[in-house]
Amino acid sequence: MSPKSVLMRGAAVLTAAGALAGLAAAPAAAKPHHDEPVVIAHRGASGYLPEHTLEAYALAVDMGADVIEPDLVLTKDGELLARHEPVLDETTDVAAHPEFADRKTTKLIDGKAVTGFFADDFTLAELKTLRAEERLPDLRPDSAEHDGEFALVTYDEVLDYVDTLDRKVITYPEMKHPSYYEDKGMSIEDALADLLEERKLDRKRSPVWIQSFEYESLLNIAERVDNRIGLNIDGQGTIPNSTLNEYARTLDTISLNKNRIFPRAADGSISEPTDIVQRAHRRGLDVHVWTFRAENAFLPTNLREGSDPAAWGDIEAELELFYDLGVDAVFSDFPDLAVAARDC
Repeated sequence: MSPKSVLMRGAAVLTAAGALAGLAAAPAAAKPHHDEPVVIAHRGASGYLPEHTLEAYALAVDMGADVIEPDLVLTKDGELLARHEPVLDETTDVAAHPEFADRKTTKLIDGKAVTGFFADDFTLAELKTLRAEERLPDLRPDSAEHDGEFALVTYDEVLDYVDTLDRKVITYPEMKHPSYYEDKGMSIEDALADLLEERKLDRKRSPVWIQSFEYESLLNIAERVDNRIGLNIDGQGTIPNSTLNEYARTLDTISLNKNRIFPRAADGSISEPTDIVQRAHRRGLDVHVWTFRAENAFLPTNLREGSDPAAWGDIEAELELFYDLGVDAVFSDFPDLAVAARDC
């Protein structure tokens, strides 16, 4: 780990302590730079604390993030829960609750059989008895030390928290697996639209952006609300101009895997950029990029420091490449590092 990273990690621990001590207190972070790339806290400050907890979101805001990103799944009683996936096993202590042992089952998600405990088999009241756990404990042992401390939260509760802040912070909910819920006779689009309409956050200028990996889902929710919407696109390779033209007619943003912009070479190193940012911008589309993480395990081979997968490499250099290319926003598990690299 570089000396700069050691200092930043130490600062993050102190910041985390402050955030946990006064969750609802107004943060003293710098004002967001809307004329510069926006920093999106990916699942909160998830490099430091268990993801999708109010504490992780609060830490991200305290670190200066412009946007916090809750992934949304549905509960049995139709509430929007902030969790990475419908299955709860990797991010909660559900397996330690014998009263729920009979809820374990196998379901299809995106055509694949998944076995575990699913949020849509639990009421919100039952889910409130669970506690969050670190999803990547081997890479993030410091975060894993907080396992069992933090409750699960709804998107409504996240919006309540944002309302207490003394600066504008955007929320960027991702509707997870809409077609999975459609097959069950549920609609995550309607649940989100209903909540935004109720809170009068369904306007174009509302501090809520909406995202999904499913294009049809975005078209559906766009019939109910006027918020900015963006399609998440994984993998790497060229996106044809004809496809970009269609997206420009129906979307505000494309949100790309980093490899769509700077592909990885055969040896895992970063290679020359594609022209996707320029082509999207010419069509009026914003370009967001995911996900920037400090650990060697996630970095291009030529930006790693040492051989330990959990050690921090040169995430600052990676971020600078994308900032220099003119992307509009970056998703990062380490919002403090993304803010620092941008402000340099």
